[in-house]
Amino acid sequence: MMRRSAEQDRRRGHGGSPAVRRIVGAVLMLAALRCQAQDPAAATQLGVAHIGGRYAFTEKDFLIEGAEAVRSLGARCLKISLSLDTDNPSPSLYPFGSRWPEVTSLDALADTPAYRSVFAMDFDTFILTSFRPGRPAGYWRTGFTEADEQAETECFAALTEQLLLRHATTRKTFVIQNWEGDWAVRGSFDPAVSPTRDATANMVRWLAARQRGVARGRRAVAANGPRVVHACEVNLVRQAMERGAPSVTTDVVPHVPLDLVSYSAWDTKDSPHDFGRALDFILRHKPSTEPFGAHGVYVGEFGLPESEASPREVLDRTAALLAQAERRGCPYAVYWQLYCNEPLVKDPKSNADYKGFWLIRPDGTRSPVCDLLRPAAADSQGR
Repeated sequence: MMRRSAEQDRRRGHGGSPAVRRIVGAVLMLAALRCQAQDPAAATQLGVAHIGGRYAFTEKDFLIEGAEAVRSLGARCLKISLSLDTDNPSPSLYPFGSRWPEVTSLDALADTPAYRSVFAMDFDTFILTSFRPGRPAGYWRTGFTEADEQAETECFAALTEQLLLRHATTRKTFVIQNWEGDWAVRGSFDPAVSPTRDATANMVRWLAARQRGVARGRRAVAANGPRVVHACEVNLVRQAMERGAPSVTTDVVPHVPLDLVSYSAWDTKDSPHDFGRALDFILRHKPSTEPFGAHGVYVGEFGLPESEASPREVLDRTAALLAQAERRGCPYAVYWQLYCNEPLVKDPKSNADYKGFWLIRPDGTRSPVCDLLRPAAADSQGR
C-alpha cells in the first residue's frame, strides 16, 4: 500500500522528560474523549496491521514474529493478509524466515503451520485481507461470469467453514475483507478517474458472491463460539461526500447486504472532524445488518507517517482520530502499521530510509502511538 515519506527517529528517553509528559497528555486526552462517546455500549478495539513490512528482528517466520510483536504491544485485534491472488499472495508479503507449503485454496492456506500458530494466539479479532486463488484481485472489473460468481461463493464458504470448525471452542472473530475498493473499481490510483458502469455492476455481484459464501459457511457450521463476517473496504469517501463523486460507498455498498464496511481512511487523516463525517456518511449508505446493526462501519486503516509529522503530532492525531471512531461505536480501528512497508531507497539502512508508517522502527525503537495500546494491555491482564 503506497503511502507518503519517512523521517529520522526523534523520540528519546523516559522518566519525567518533556516527551513523556506529552505522551501522557495525549493518552489522557484520549481518555477524556472516550468518556464523551455517544454510545458507550459499543467498544472500539484498537488493532494493528502486519502486512508486507520490509524488515524483521528475528529468524522466526515473519507472520508469527509480527503477530507476537502486535500482541506484546497490547492489541487484541490483528489485521493480516490471507490471500492467494496473483497480485500480492500472502507468501510474498511474509517472506522472512518463512517456508510456505504449496497450497491452492484459502482454507488450506489458513491451515498451514504459520497461520495455525497465529490464529492460536490470544487475539479476539483477526481481520483478513483475502482474495481467491489464481486471479488478480480486481479481475472482476473487466468481466465477471456466472462461473466466477460460483467460484467466489464456494471459496469463501470453504474458508468460513474451516475457520469456524478449527476454532469452535473459542470466541474469536474473523473478518474477511477486500482492500481499498475505490481503487479496485477504477483500476487506477487516480481519484479523478471514474469507474465504468460495468465495473460498478460487477463489483456489486462480486461482493454479493463473497457475502453469500460467508453466509453459507456460517449456516453449514452453526457455531456458537467463533464467528466469521464479511466486509467491503472503501477509501475515496471525502470526494463522494463533498462533491458527489462516484464511489463504492454510494454506488456499491447500498446494493449488498454486507456484514461490515471498512474505511481505509487516508483521505481524511488530516482532519479528525472530516474523518468523523466520513464515518457517518458511510453508515448512512450501508444497509443495517446483524450482528453489528448501527455499528456496521469500522476503520480498516488509519494513522499518520513520521515523514509528515513529528512523533508527538502523530500520537496526538492518532488519538483524535481514534476518539472519533470510538464516539461512533466503530467495532475496530486498525493502525497502519507494525513495520513500515515502504522504503524510500533501494537498499534501506536506517529509519530515514523509510516513509515512517510504523509502531516499531527499523532500529527497534517504538513510536509513542504504542502508548495508546496500553489500556488494551491492562484490560487483557484483568481478564
